[in-house]
Formats: sequence, structure tokens, C-alpha cells
Amino acid sequence: MRLTRRWPLLLAAGAGLFACLGVLVWRQARASQELIRWFTRPSSRANLTTRADLQSCPGAPFILPSSGFIGLLWADTRLPYSPVQQHSGIDIFGDGEVGMVPVHAAFDGYLTRLSGWKSAVIIRHPQDPLDSSRQIWTYYAHMADEAGNSFIVDAFPAGSVEMPVEGGALLGYQGVYNGGNGRTGLHLHFSVVRDGGSGRFLNETEIDNTLDPSPYLGMQLNYACSEGVPRCEANTECQY
Repeated sequence: MRLTRRWPLLLAAGAGLFACLGVLVWRQARASQELIRWFTRPSSRANLTTRADLQSCPGAPFILPSSGFIGLLWADTRLPYSPVQQHSGIDIFGDGEVGMVPVHAAFDGYLTRLSGWKSAVIIRHPQDPLDSSRQIWTYYAHMADEAGNSFIVDAFPAGSVEMPVEGGALLGYQGVYNGGNGRTGLHLHFSVVRDGGSGRFLNETEIDNTLDPSPYLGMQLNYACSEGVPRCEANTECQY
């Protein structure tokens, strides 16, 4: 008798889970189609591009660091990522030649480029503009060609430490470097990184060490709540 009474609840729970999975699959398919269109139909790129014009969205502290299609989002689970290893930032796919799409600092801070970094820089922001009690970092990667020849501007050579930069400063150009593991599509990987508490940035590849960039850029960049091409919007809170 008890099992019979539980069947409606079990069926309802199953239906709810199936509906959630259906929405997830639909959203993933739609977002993946847009990314496929970007690479296979260049004529569609104008409608997918978010322009970086060195102006922040209303009420947001950061400027978008580069122009292009924001094709992979924060907490994205699409390949090569997964629910277990979610994307820790956003990927902005540029429309242009390798080494020609500019990358700019999102906010004032102090730039470091470790001696072994061929394609990346990180900027320390002593005071988080959204939470003055903490320090944060912004990370910019893939600014090199397939062989690792850097597209970072000469002002920031490897080994640079704590060099002052203003928001909008030119850092380099989008590239295809994939850490020596072949070639990736032309893009910039950008993330907002937590401070470890001792004045050092945490490991950016782990999503728990990063922050949702949506409120910093004034766009919905959280994969759980994204709909369509990211644009400036007033509400970037993500309820999921």
C-alpha cells in the first residue's frame, strides 16, 4: 500500500528530472549550434559578435577586454568541459586574423607575466570594485600563435611583475596557442580569479577559484542562466 501511494510522487519527480534534462539538452544544442555557425558560416558572425568599445556596460566596473563571439561561458559544461570540470571563465572568439584582434585590460591594476608565460598575463586589482573587502585578479590567455610566439605587447615582457596598467590599456592580441598541445580556435580566455589570501592568485583552471564575471561586465555570462548572445543588461543575477 505504501509503495502504491509513493508512485505518484516518484512519477512526478521523474517527470521533473526529465523536463530539467530536456531543457539542459536543448540549451546545450542551441549554444553549440551558435558556436558551430561562428566557425563554419563567417557571414553569421556580425549577429553573434559582442563589440568591445572600451566602454563598460551601464553600472558595470569592467570593460569587455576583446571583441568577438562570447561562445563559451563561465561554468559552461559543453565539450571540452563537463559538469565535473566546468569552464572557469569566458572565451571570446575574435573575427579576424591570428595576432590581429586587440585585447585590453578590463580594469586598472598591476600586471604580472610569469617568466614561463608565452600567451598569458594576469592583473591584480587591490580592491574588488564589487566588494572592497577583498583583492581579485583578471586573467588573459591564448595570446600567441600555435608555436608559442607571443602576441603580448613588448611593454610586458616575460618576467614582468606588478606593472601598473589602466583599464583599456592594450595588452596584446588574440591567438591560437594551446599550451603546446596543438592549436585552438582564435580567441581570448578571460577570467576573474580569487586571491588566496596571501596576495597571490589561486589556480585559475579550477572554477571554485574564480568568480562569475557577469556582474563585473554587466552581461549574463553564467552558463546556467544565459540566453542568446551576451549583451549589456541591468540584471545579471543568476538564479538556478
